[in-house]
Order: sequence, then structure tokens, then C-alpha cells
Amino acid sequence: MVTRFEWRTSLCAADFPAAAYETLRLRVTDHTPFNNLGWLCAAEQALGEGEHLHILLGWEAEELRLCLPLVASRERFFGVPLRVLHHLGYPLADRLALLSLLGSEDMREALLLIRQRLPHALLQLNELSEPAGEESALTEWMAHSSTGERRLSCRVPVHLISEADHQEVSGDPRYKLRRARKRIAACGAEVRRIIPDAISMGPLLQLIREVEAVSWKGDEGVGIFASEHSRQLIERAFTALADQGLVRVVTLELNGRCISYRLGLLERGRLYDYNLAFLPQYADLGSGRVLLEEWIRWGLDDHWRWIDASRVSLKNSSHQLHERMTGQLEHWRWSFYSWRPSGLALGLALRVWQRFKPALQQWRAKRADKPATVVKPVAITKEGEPNAAPSHSQR
Repeated sequence: MVTRFEWRTSLCAADFPAAAYETLRLRVTDHTPFNNLGWLCAAEQALGEGEHLHILLGWEAEELRLCLPLVASRERFFGVPLRVLHHLGYPLADRLALLSLLGSEDMREALLLIRQRLPHALLQLNELSEPAGEESALTEWMAHSSTGERRLSCRVPVHLISEADHQEVSGDPRYKLRRARKRIAACGAEVRRIIPDAISMGPLLQLIREVEAVSWKGDEGVGIFASEHSRQLIERAFTALADQGLVRVVTLELNGRCISYRLGLLERGRLYDYNLAFLPQYADLGSGRVLLEEWIRWGLDDHWRWIDASRVSLKNSSHQLHERMTGQLEHWRWSFYSWRPSGLALGLALRVWQRFKPALQQWRAKRADKPATVVKPVAITKEGEPNAAPSHSQR
């Protein structure tokens, strides 16, 4: 069957084929709440100056087989502004599925159409999850790019909820959890479960925004409310998803005040642990671990299947779900460099860096292992003559 391609400029328009989009989304195995039209429309409405949305649709008869919303913007590389394309929602969408059911030939044609309509140096799709054992539809794009890269973004710990979770966790996490519960009970704080709707979501987001603002995330400017762009996106997206019953929140409250929270999205029995923060004066309570346990207890009560860390750092992740994980999921970043001069130059720079990076890492490792020169302190005798004082080796 012949594939018909179409360009749109808005997901929020009244004539956008929302029903066909939802049918496509549900057919793609690894779709997530970040593929939800409510989340993407919020991302569209929060686009800033210089960011432009272009949506490529692929149809077979009346069936939607591809929806790829791309944001065109300019980013600086080596001080030079170049045109880059990202999936709508980047960088606040923690895990995405590529909404495509097209074959390799049609995907190749889709890439050609993107290059014709949206000349660019780099097309990058972040945080894509892929079904295990299946070849990605994006593999075809690698062979038709001047340089292509598929790079692991992170390995997300996941916990499969089972009957064993009715029992207390074993090992070191058990004692950490017990100590945290005792501290919380001693100060009189209480855990609360919340399923917000569209009306209550706004005031609830204001409460957790206030907690984040005074937490270390607020101090370092890395929270989900850190910028005006991200604040608008989060408020609109979570309000839209709360209206669909997809938002879950667990809080720790003291005298009616929220002192810690975990914010999550629930779809198809999988809870995505999206964000948490706590007031710094209550850091010693260990509330994060207790609230994670509350996710699991809630899952047992409501028959959820999975608790996922929405996203973690690739290295040195401190997410507490690592203590309880039963498996991991991988997120990938796909980068496609065009055949334009800017794309060729960026691709060449990447290949040079990939060759140079191992040697640099080895040099840094050797430098780190090299023993530091020990300077012996000098003692002054009563007569004023310097004598060498005994030294102690240091590492």
C-alpha cells in the first residue's frame, strides 16, 4: 500500500487527527505518557521564540502509520549557530517511543522529506526506548546520513511488583527504611496519597514547586520548575494528564505542610517516578526512601505492575530504586548528521572526538594514578637551624 505523507504545524489545532493519533500510539509497544497528546500539546504551547514545530504524518489509506513532531531551532557549536531538530518535548520528556509502523523504504522517504522541508545540520532524537529484540525503524536513517550515532543515554532501574513486596525488604535497605520510618514517626509527619484531577493539579503543583525552590534542585537550578519554559510545560502537561487520571503523587506532610514529595505518571499499570524534592531542614528524615516504598504499597493495593525510575544519570546514579530493582530498561539517543556542509563538519568533529577521547581518558587515568610529590615540612630548632621533620606518606 502506498504511503501518503503530510505536514502539519500544530498538534493542538481543531483539525488535527487526534483519534487516529491515539490509535497509532496505542499500537506502538513502548509508548509512554510523554507520547500522550496532552503532554505534547503542552510542550507545543510552551515553545519559545526561535523554536518552530513541524509534524510529519504518514498515512496508509485512512490509517495513521507515522507521527513525528520535530522542533527546529538553532544551537551553538564551537560558537557557530546551526540548525538542529529535536523531538517535541525535549528535554523534559523522560522516555519516548518512536510512533512509527512504517517499513524501511517508507522511513527512508520520510528522512528525505525532512531534509527537503527542514534543512538542518543535526537531527537528534533523545530518550527513545525500543522493544527488546526488534530492529529500530531508525536503523535505515543511519545508512543515509553523513554520520550517524546511536548512543546509550541511561539504564533505568525498574521494579516488578510481586507478592514478595508484601514482606519487608531484606538487607541494608530494610534498616535504612526502618530508621527513616522511626524518624518520621518521631516528628509526627504523615504520608499521603493523592490522585489529582485537572482542578486540583494546579494548587498541588504550586505546593511542590515551593518545595523544589528551596531544595538543592532549586539552589542549583536543575529542577523541573527551574525556567519559565519548563514551568509552563510542566503545569500544562500535568494538568492535561491529571484530567485523564494519569497523575499520582505521594507526599510527606508535617502539620499540614508538604515537606517532601514524589511526583509520578501512571499508564498501563506502570508508574513513572518523574520527580522528587524535600525541604532541606528535613533532609535527615530519609523521606525519599519511605515515599518510594509508598509507591510500591500503592501498587500492591491498586494492582500496578511496574515502578520505573523515569530517567537516571548514565553514571553514578543515586536513585533509590537501584536498591529494589528487578531489571533495567535502556534509553537511546539517535543522532543523524546531514550532508550539508554544517552537518558534514559536525559529523567530522564527532568522529575526531571519538578517536581522540580514549587516549584522553587514558592520559587522565594515568595522571590521576601518578603519586603526588611529597613536600617534607621543615622544623626550626631552638638555634634557628632548619631540620627535616618526619614526613607521612599521603595518597
